[in-house]
Amino acid sequence: MEQQRFILQKYKGPATRHECPQCHDRRSFTRYIDTEGKITFPDNVGRCDHESRCGYHYTPKQYFHDNPETKKKLKEGSDWTGVQDYYQPMMQPKPEQPVNPPCYFPLDLMRKSEKCYEQNNLFLYLAKTFGKENALALAHRYHLGTSKHWNGACVYWQVDSNGNVHEGKIMYYDKETGHRFHEFCHHPTWLHTLMKIDKERIRQCFIGEHLLAENPDKLIAIVESEKTAIIASFYLPQYVWLASGGKDGMFSQADLSIFRGRQVILFPDLGMLDNWRQKAAKWMAQGIDVSVYSFLEQQASEEDKAKGLDIADYLLQQEPRQFLLDHLIKRNTNIKTLIDKLHLELVMD
Repeated sequence: MEQQRFILQKYKGPATRHECPQCHDRRSFTRYIDTEGKITFPDNVGRCDHESRCGYHYTPKQYFHDNPETKKKLKEGSDWTGVQDYYQPMMQPKPEQPVNPPCYFPLDLMRKSEKCYEQNNLFLYLAKTFGKENALALAHRYHLGTSKHWNGACVYWQVDSNGNVHEGKIMYYDKETGHRFHEFCHHPTWLHTLMKIDKERIRQCFIGEHLLAENPDKLIAIVESEKTAIIASFYLPQYVWLASGGKDGMFSQADLSIFRGRQVILFPDLGMLDNWRQKAAKWMAQGIDVSVYSFLEQQASEEDKAKGLDIADYLLQQEPRQFLLDHLIKRNTNIKTLIDKLHLELVMD
């Protein structure tokens, strides 16, 4: 594959991110560079990281179109040090529009929903699978709420690292299997729709994003399903598990600054490997240290691929009680001696 000559500058620290010429947000603007080192573009040739809120993107192609003398110079292959002398003032590629301030939901509204778990089908499934105490810990970790919209429904709250509540997603599960109901009457519903809030004022974020500040040294793992993030955090607590909420989900809306300086691993559902590799490539071009976990796709059976299984489906094949016991023994080998001598059993409520 032929390497592109003009690319967005890779992230090498704060000095490689600049103020956006349109929204004027500091450290959100990535400039284009010439990989051959012959051209230095004007400061406004680049892209803003805030794609949904700002959308500024002025490419080298657009620049050369607006400055034909520069393009002519480039084609002639003349020896030059830059294009600044040929820069002509131009209209902004995207005129500024009045931007409605983002809408955040009251923190109290979220907290009031974090109860009545006996009426929450997803919680009942988690309690049946991991025990009530572990289910409560998982529910509180991810601000799992209970909704009256449907009897047994849950609410996934999107909370950022500053504690702002961006959105609530209402979903319905079978309390025995943990599977979603796909009937139209139980189609996922958004809180902003129920409260008649303009969608343009909603700035969504990843489920679990609030956990990043609490765990600054952990690797970040991103999955598609909110339920999968919760389950995976039980089995693999060495990662901070986030959910995109869909195969595309937050990838185009994400504030990528939250991932700078962190290692990110994407865990796509079966069948989505190539799709998520493309997303990873876009993130890497913007300086994010991201990789894609491909082992499941490489090892999965055709039957599993047809079902579109994800990492949670495989983790759940491990018996939670035995998993906890193995984890405890690994941390303290004396525990195994006590269990063997006293014939103890691990009990989960």
